[in-house]
Amino acid sequence: MSNASSSRRNIIVVGAQWGDEGKAKVVDMLAEYAHVVIRSQGGCNAGHTVKFNGETFKFHHLPSGLLYEEKLCVIGSGVVIAPEILAKELEDIHGKGYSTKNLKISDRCHITLPYHIEQDKRQEMIRSAGEGSSKIGTTGRGIGPTYMDKVGRLGLRTGDLLEDVAVLKAQIERIVVEKGFFAAASVDYLLNVCLDYKKILAPYICDTVELLQDALAAKQQLLFEGAQGTLLDVDFGTYPYVTSSNATAGGACTGTGVGPSKIDATLGVMKAYLTRVGEGPFPTEDLGDVGDILGDRGQEWGTTTGRKRRTGWFDGVVAKYSVEVNGLDAIALTKLDVLDTFKEVKLAVGYRHKETGAMVSRFPASLHTLATLEPVFETMAGWESDTTEITNYDDLPETCKAYITRLEEVCGCPVWMVSVGPDRQQTLIRQHPFG
Repeated sequence: MSNASSSRRNIIVVGAQWGDEGKAKVVDMLAEYAHVVIRSQGGCNAGHTVKFNGETFKFHHLPSGLLYEEKLCVIGSGVVIAPEILAKELEDIHGKGYSTKNLKISDRCHITLPYHIEQDKRQEMIRSAGEGSSKIGTTGRGIGPTYMDKVGRLGLRTGDLLEDVAVLKAQIERIVVEKGFFAAASVDYLLNVCLDYKKILAPYICDTVELLQDALAAKQQLLFEGAQGTLLDVDFGTYPYVTSSNATAGGACTGTGVGPSKIDATLGVMKAYLTRVGEGPFPTEDLGDVGDILGDRGQEWGTTTGRKRRTGWFDGVVAKYSVEVNGLDAIALTKLDVLDTFKEVKLAVGYRHKETGAMVSRFPASLHTLATLEPVFETMAGWESDTTEITNYDDLPETCKAYITRLEEVCGCPVWMVSVGPDRQQTLIRQHPFG
């Protein structure tokens, strides 16, 4: 354990935009200083890309810290599990010579069953039909319906798989009766599916609440890893174009059983520009050459779906809102190097009403209201030089540092970490999150 972690701190890392901000790299770096890494919410619709020892890993359930074999890695109760996809992740990591002996899965996680996937696809098809398509742009992995059943008290949890077969069958019978045609499958078929899932999950399932409380009592350092991003949060995102879980910092507590008084810092990950996948509003989206350059230089394709991400300039209104609803202590700014070739860079410092010209500084809940607004950009000098080989923040070009300073002012939050490339060593630390 490094001296940088001498003062105990439990840290939440969240996506502070529309997801895909580079959280996995940040978590992978910080995991070196933590004893426990915990994934707190979301499902296999989340994609984390980690580069480690010259290899690329794509995680959908697994905490990014799993590549450190001495770290305890926990999938918390706020995560929904798709056992077949998790099995492929485990097979992949085992095939590359890594162990999962320190992986633990909460016995309170809900399970995605075959009918959830069918329901997800059917609902999206209905949304897309006819004029005025209202499709959400889901991944079709059954995540939303799984969370619907969780809230509707019709879910099946990982701990249920460990019950006696007769008890498990009775639970499945109740679900099939209550869900009706949505679970159009025989009880015996679903029972056999669940018994197959048990073979995959049973070695990892335990009471992770007790596990984490023991870690806190032992004064171990905990690193909480969120999925998706703040503007995809089911409560605080651009509803209904959101995910089905709480992707804000609060979800780290409700999804793990660790109370907020135990959290010492919250770090928000933001790209130096902005992207989003799927449908929904995106005020600073650029559909021209700038968007194409950002997409090509940033290799903006979704880890889970392979879909091309929409791109645009940094949105300070979104960022300030994210700082507030997460209670961010600091920002980890990623992909700064993507801006290296621009003569000028822009960031939105507010919104203007398209008809009246009135200025707006708050991010609205109403998408109808948001559609009446347009971003107000501030243009700054670019740096037109390669930052990928820089190892010290002070060595960045002056115009580059000026951009970061202005970004901090607009967000009302300091930047502690700056990423200038995908590899771990391409990260400039201004202040270490673990002290």
